[in-house]
Formats: sequence, C-alpha cells, structure tokens
Amino acid sequence: MDLPTLFSESGPLARAFDGYRVRTEQIEMAQAIQEAIRQASTVVLEAGTGVGKTAAYLVPALLEGGKVIVSTGTKALQDQLYHRDLPAVRDALAVPIKTALLKGRSNYLCWHHLDRANQDATLLASKQEVRDLSAINRFIHLSPTGDKAECTQVPEHATIWARVTSTRENCLGSECKHYNDCFVIKARREAQDADVVVVNHHLFFADLMLREEGVPELLPNAQTIVFDEAHQLPDTATLFFGDSISTAQLLDLLRDTLATGQAQARDGANWNDVLSPLERCTRDLRLCFGPQMQRMAFAQLGDDHPLHAALLNLRETLMHVREVLDSQAERSPDLAQLHRRSDALMQRLCAWGAPERSSEPELCWVDVGTHGVQLHRTPISVADVFRRQRLGLGQDKIEMAPDEEPDEDDVEGALARNAELEELPWDDDGPAGDDEEDDLQSLMAGADNAGAPTTNSGKANQAAGSVPGVPRRAWIFTSATLAVRKDFGHFTHALGLDDAACHSWSSPYDYANQAMLYVPQAMPQPSDPGHTDAVIDAALPLIRANRGRAFVLCTSLRAVAKATERLKKLFGESGDPFPVLQQGDAPRPTLLEDFRRAGNAVLVGSHSFWEGIDVKGDALTLVVIDKLPFAPPDDPVLAKRLELLSQQGGNPFMEHQVPQAIIALKQGAGRLIRGETDRGVLMICDTRLIDKPYGRRIWQSLPPMKRTRVENEVVAFLETL
Repeated sequence: MDLPTLFSESGPLARAFDGYRVRTEQIEMAQAIQEAIRQASTVVLEAGTGVGKTAAYLVPALLEGGKVIVSTGTKALQDQLYHRDLPAVRDALAVPIKTALLKGRSNYLCWHHLDRANQDATLLASKQEVRDLSAINRFIHLSPTGDKAECTQVPEHATIWARVTSTRENCLGSECKHYNDCFVIKARREAQDADVVVVNHHLFFADLMLREEGVPELLPNAQTIVFDEAHQLPDTATLFFGDSISTAQLLDLLRDTLATGQAQARDGANWNDVLSPLERCTRDLRLCFGPQMQRMAFAQLGDDHPLHAALLNLRETLMHVREVLDSQAERSPDLAQLHRRSDALMQRLCAWGAPERSSEPELCWVDVGTHGVQLHRTPISVADVFRRQRLGLGQDKIEMAPDEEPDEDDVEGALARNAELEELPWDDDGPAGDDEEDDLQSLMAGADNAGAPTTNSGKANQAAGSVPGVPRRAWIFTSATLAVRKDFGHFTHALGLDDAACHSWSSPYDYANQAMLYVPQAMPQPSDPGHTDAVIDAALPLIRANRGRAFVLCTSLRAVAKATERLKKLFGESGDPFPVLQQGDAPRPTLLEDFRRAGNAVLVGSHSFWEGIDVKGDALTLVVIDKLPFAPPDDPVLAKRLELLSQQGGNPFMEHQVPQAIIALKQGAGRLIRGETDRGVLMICDTRLIDKPYGRRIWQSLPPMKRTRVENEVVAFLETL
C-alpha cells in the first residue's frame, strides 16, 4: 500500500484516529522521508502546526524497516511519543515491531542506592523525604521498568530522587551486587533488541560527545535517525561537545564520600577533617562573585580576580581528598568509585582555563547562578564536530590493533575529560528546561560497536563509502520552526548539514480567520525599566475581554516575577476573578492542569512555556509575549560567536541574532492555535516589530494572521470567543 493510500480517507490511519483529516502537506512530508530512508540521505523538514509531522515520519520509518532511533526535544515529548503516538501508528499499520524507551540513567531507580538510603535513613533531610522513600520502596517491587516517571506518588522534582538513582559517576557497574536486576541494564538490553528506540536529544548527543573523545560508540546500529523538535539541536550539541565542572558536583562528591567513608571505612580516616577544607573551598568559589547571577568569559576575569586563587586552593584540597580515597579504594566498590569520581573532577578542574583542542576553537567561561558556580569549556561551533560524526570520521582518537584491548588509562582519560552534562539557561535570569545528565555510552555498555552514523547524499555518499563498515543511514531533522522565510541556512550552517535537502510545509490552519496579531501602540522600549508593567497594563483589557484564559510569556525569569506581581495587584484592586499561576510555583504539568481546570486563569511563564505546550480549544485564546526573544547580548558564548562571525565579514545581527529570535518567537506564537477550530489573539508588546527595518522580516516569518494595532478591534474579537 503506497503512502497516499495509507493517509487517505479510507486508509488505516483514518480508521484508527478519531477526527482524522487528509493533509496534502503530511503526505508530501512522508514521501520526502521515505525517499530519504531509501537513499540513506539527509533531509531538513519544517512542518507547520497541524501538518501532523509525527505520523509523517513514523509511517515511512516503520514501513521501510531497519533499526530506527527517534530523538525528541524533551522527556515529556519522549513519553508521549512512546506511550501514545508510536503504539497508535504501529497498530494502525499492523506492523510487527518491537519498541523501546531509553532515558538517562538518573530516570531509573537504583537498587544499590535505594539500599543505602534505607540504611542511612537518619541522613534524610525532612519528614517529606521519609514519606517519599516509603512510597518508592513500595513502588520498586511493583514496577517492571523502575522509571521514576511511573511513580506518581512522588513528585518529579522531589529531593529524594537524587538519593535513590545513580549517575555515570557513582554507578558501580558490573561490580554491583544488583547488576543482574539493574533497571538501566534492562532498558539497555531492550533498546538493543528493539526495532524502534525512543530517546531524547540530550541522551543522543551525550553519546556523540563520548565518541568524539575517542570512546567507541555504542549507539544501536540504526539505519534511520529522526530528530523531532530539531530546532533545539544546535544549542544541545554545543552543551554536549563541551564540558563543565560545577560546585554542585563537588558538593555531591562530598556528601557521598562522608556517608560512604563513615559507613565502610570509619577507621580509615577522620572523614570530617578530610572533607571540611574541600567543602570550605567549594563554597568560597561562590564568594568570588557578587550576589547577582552572571556569566563571563575566562578572558574577562583579569589577572587579579579572586577566582584564580580560589581555584588553586580548590585543586589542592581536592587532590588531598583524592589521595585519601586512593588509600581506601580497595576496601569497597563504593570507595573505588568515589576515587574515580574525584580523579575525573580533578582532571576537569585542571583542564579548565587552558583549552587543548586546537582544532576546535573553545571558550572557557563561568556561569554563576542559582545552582552555584559552573565552569564551562564550550566549542564555539559544533558544525565540524557534528559533520565528522555523521560521516563516521571521528573514531581515530584511540588507535589499537583489532585484537588489542584499550589501555585503561586512555579510556579513563577520555572519560574524565567529559563533563556533567547540564542544560544552559535560555533565560537571562536563571536556569530553565529539562536536564539530561546521562549518556547512551554508559547506558548501552556491552552493545556491539555499530560504527559511526553517516548520510549518503552528494559528497556525504563518497565519504561514507570510503569508511569500511560504516552503515548507510538516513538522517531526518524536523520541527515546526527551522526556517526564516523558507531559508534554512541558519539551521543547516549551525550543524554542518551542507548535504541536506530542505523542504517546508505551511500549517493547514486558516490563520487569517482564526487568529489576530496585535502590537499595541505607545509601548516603551524593551530596555525601559517600566516595560514589564506597561505590558501588563496594555494586556489587562484583553485579559478581561477574554475572561482570563491567557498565557503571558516573558523572555526572562525576572520579568515573570514582575509581571505576576503586577497582575495580582491589579486583579486584587479591581476584584477580577482570574487566578494567576507563575512558573516555578509548581511543576509544569501541575501548572498546566491547574490552568485547564480553572477555565479563567492567567499563566505567566518563561522558556519552559514557549514550546512543547499543547492547550487546545477554548482553554487558551490569548497569548501575550513581552518582547522579541533576542538572546542576552552579554552571554559569553553568543558574544564569541558574533565576534568570529564579524571577523569573517558577516553581519552578526542579521545572520545570527535575528534568525534565532525568529525561531524562538515562532515557538511562542505556536502555543495559540493548536487545532482547526481554535481561535485567539497573539499580542506582541515590542514595537521593534513595527519600527525597525528587521521587524518586517520577523513578522513575515509568523503564521499569516490578521494584523492590527487597534485595541478596540482586538477586544471585540476576543468578546466573540
């Protein structure tokens, strides 16, 4: 059965899905993906809201056969794809495939660390942790997967999870007595055996990072790799091809060493005396900076900055802890693992500030925020790194004869150079978004070496053909927001996708009749201290006409707090009955459920609510965006990229900053219309959209909504909803 028949009104998909509609755009997208799979080529595909891109890539991927990896932007989307979308398409097509869900190690309960938590219950921080631990003890014996997302009695962000899950650093591996019952090992084996494996971008790129460092790749031998929500990839790749060391990592090491040392080697050292200097030096690191959160490049610090002396003291005290752990390492696997952790942190600490990979320009920079101090080494561009990985040319860092075992020091050194994988904050006020702290390398230990991924299109065909044993692979990159007026150059250049064929399909929704774009007049400049208050004042008549049911999306956490405060004040003074929900007051799923249930609420959020949110129907009919989402100009990575672009004769603002803002704005605007019958108003409170020459380029990249600057027209439209 060909694709047009499968997607037709009488096809299996129409019979399987309620409210199914034939979309020409969806069929064309599926055909482009089918051709890419058959040709083992690379395609970049933008599909507007409503095209149905999930089915468009799943149908040809399942029908063409071979191992398929689907990588999603977030764990929430990963769960949705695995538990809902993938089974529905599989059953509709009646194809006998095995599927697997693979998450980072920290998502699975660990028998060993749960035992330790039960034995050291006196170390639990609160009565709530005691209650949560009891719930987890009941859950683990009933769960076949050990996935903490299935333990609904304990909130996702509960502090107890850090005590009962493992990381790559503190996992005992085959030395663990629970190895045969390990949930991580079980998930890895299922992924090896599956036809379709669902991962997320953080997990996928962590594996690529280890491969670049010379550790043989252990990713399943896939013929098709699909990246959904692909617009996130350039930033994710930047994180995972760099490395970092943080005060949080050091404090975790201190906590685990104290507990393990006192339990398993009480006579080996006075652990409090050994660890106190390191704890003091770690906390002193934060005192090197003012109270405000900030980011700065290493070169900006100056020779007299107190961080230099603090790092010297930190290295000395960490070295002493490492030596003590070395002397006790043979007493237990836990102590041996702590010694390896301290050694890896020591190597990363020594490497920071002195980039060694001359082939990839790097930036050393400091992030001072709510999670302490993080020292990052970040590649300025990931295009060359990612291009080599796709072409299978990044395997030459550790060379050995076919029957020769790798030298343990080489492998340990390569592992030690890799960082705790932390997602950088998109907001200029602090961290936001999902973190994935693990990697496929550690999850899939023992898998067959599948060879590095490749693509076979144009020059890539020749490159792949020259690498013995490299399988032919199709690479599919898709999202609703990849292009700027159908120009994909910004995205393809960032990832080195010079060989990719690019296509875009507009949303099938009738935006001209369903939605209105409103830019209020007489707004202060976004840099004005009173801008956030002016946004709320301008939005208030619309919120009242709309009877709540609004998102207020801000570009910083500072603006979120200020907007929330003003909304509550104005609603309180006038007696408006609209609940105000603020990002951070509860987990995102809880806030969304509260928003839907209230029916008249106003939710104020930042980056976490700009994308990946699906509120259909009358529940959300007004989206207010405070300003165009330009990245903070003082971000050290962005500043360095713009500097290099300028040195190469480019226009940093128009070639980098404007396209990035357009893609982010398209994501925020995409929260409004989620279905054929949805209607609503998108309010953008930034007059640069009208006043600046680049503004036209920005609003022309948005869906073709009716446009107005007249408040009465907007109020009248909202009153009809």
